Amino acid sequence: MSAVMEEPRIRTAPTNLLWPGQRNVAVVFNIAYEAWSPGQSSGVGPMGNPLPAGMFDPNADSYGRYGANAGIHRLMRMLDRAGVRANVFASGVLAERDPTQVKAVSDAGHEIVAHGYAQDLIPATLTAEADEDYIQRTTDLLTQVTGTRPKGWISPRATAGVETRRRLAKHGYEWQGDALDADLPYVEELPDGELLAIPLCTDFNDLSHSMRFGRTPQQFIENFEECLEALLKLRDDTVILDVLVHTHCYGRPAGAWAYGELARRCAERDDIWLTTRGQIAEQVRQHL
Repeated sequence: MSAVMEEPRIRTAPTNLLWPGQRNVAVVFNIAYEAWSPGQSSGVGPMGNPLPAGMFDPNADSYGRYGANAGIHRLMRMLDRAGVRANVFASGVLAERDPTQVKAVSDAGHEIVAHGYAQDLIPATLTAEADEDYIQRTTDLLTQVTGTRPKGWISPRATAGVETRRRLAKHGYEWQGDALDADLPYVEELPDGELLAIPLCTDFNDLSHSMRFGRTPQQFIENFEECLEALLKLRDDTVILDVLVHTHCYGRPAGAWAYGELARRCAERDDIWLTTRGQIAEQVRQHL
């Protein structure tokens, strides 16, 4: 039987919360900049016929490597053209393999979010010792390379272990994005300190959009804009809309075009709060 941590005391945001400028919609652009441990590969790939269970898949491995080799560069260019700053979920192992690029992302003004050491090391599957080790290692690597200690954490697969949140608070993290159970942020009072949960909106995720449902990049834009226009009319519904793409999926030409086009269109609007999770954390803490 798995261990169960005592539920933390929760402090929720006020129901009448609005974002700066009396806006009800915050939009966050996110990039999952990921890598896997040696001998491990992406859990998804472009082939529809999976290999027998237990076999290493060189095709999926090559597909996953695209993100660090090419996808991150294209997505950075797209955001630079739009003048948009994003949250970049970075695997700690990339700070070892390609520190120059990780630092370039940070130096461009994007907010680096600690995303675990490697994508195959999901906290919920780790021992307590391994979870502690990978949090410390990831934090140290990203801090050394960027010169700034990360304030936010999102686990691989957004799947924390039973006590991952307590460890994050102990290591000085201010917020985590593994929460899927609310629309607005809330504070978790944990044995080792407080941690702000900033829920992750999964409505606009390139992996499910393209690889699960087979939709096009143009539909990615259309789905987001249709939803945004409807939500802007619901003034009593304050929300965070995440636009999340992965460097190995929508870092490719067609997907990156759609991501960049959405960034450009959002940057031209004045009826949304185009922001980052770090800025949301600062804003919400004034009300909690």
